[in-house]
Amino acid sequence: MTWPAVSVVMPILNEERHLAAAVRHVLSQDYPGDMEVVLAVGPSKDRTQEVADALAAEDPRVKVVPNPTGRTPAGLNAAIAASSHGIVARVDGHAMMPADYLRVAVETLEQTGADNVGGIMAAEGETPWEQAVAKAMTSKVGVGNARFHTGGEGGPADTVYLGVFRRSALDRVGGYDEAFLRAQDWEMNHRIRQTGGTVWFQPRMRVSYRPRPNAKALAKQYFHYGRWRRVVARQHKGTINLRYLAPPTAVVAFAAGLLGGFLFWPAWLVPAAYLVAIAAVSVPLGSGLGLKGRLCVPVALVTMHMSWGSGFLTSPRGLGSDSRTARAQHQDA
Repeated sequence: MTWPAVSVVMPILNEERHLAAAVRHVLSQDYPGDMEVVLAVGPSKDRTQEVADALAAEDPRVKVVPNPTGRTPAGLNAAIAASSHGIVARVDGHAMMPADYLRVAVETLEQTGADNVGGIMAAEGETPWEQAVAKAMTSKVGVGNARFHTGGEGGPADTVYLGVFRRSALDRVGGYDEAFLRAQDWEMNHRIRQTGGTVWFQPRMRVSYRPRPNAKALAKQYFHYGRWRRVVARQHKGTINLRYLAPPTAVVAFAAGLLGGFLFWPAWLVPAAYLVAIAAVSVPLGSGLGLKGRLCVPVALVTMHMSWGSGFLTSPRGLGSDSRTARAQHQDA
């Protein structure tokens, strides 16, 4: 086959520590076609801008563009606008791609006719806490049946991790909706599917992901995931299912049982049953970890469930009201 040229776009903010290694993983890809890397750099608090400029000075394939807001979807759109090629690969500033990532992605695009292909968010931890979170993030009890977390057979999917796109699909849907500070990949993949395109999960595409370093950071991450997933559900009717309703249901049941127990003590059996179930499933999940890591697994699971569910339940009605979909719905009304 004739290998098409690929533009790799990377939204960058506060990535001084990982950026050079991430870019070098891209530039050293075992890919026969031409390649460019476009870094959209936000107003970072560290030396990210200096590192990005140095990488561009070292290799003509690297280009740096500004992202004044620092927001991920705005950075992606800026990088896409500055890129040149017909295939566009989204990569994060701390992602470490395997050497055959782009080759497998382009082969899959050609074989399937899909508009976007992506693979597995392979969570890997260094500390006992990160290792425990990685176990939780790659389990069905932690994140449901999302194949880009848990793996599975290749095929059509609602969304995938990161993504390698046909530029024609990005042009067709107008790129990322910059109102979505979270869930922007899910939302754009939904629009791609709505306009007749296919999003394809390819399990051979694995990208290493480093979990949040502590419980507070993990709780914040999942709280905002839940809030923005509720926005997607409001604006794109029919996109919610039982997997997404499980965490908010667990939060309501846990809180009701905890408070109701002061009036009717058997109500305490509800939160107790949840915690016992979490403890039980954490035993096989923690297999292979040290003692500290095994003890962290149930904490990670509860943090993810309760934070995501709380974010979903408390998502403000006005959140995302400046999105394209919300504006279009308002005009139609």
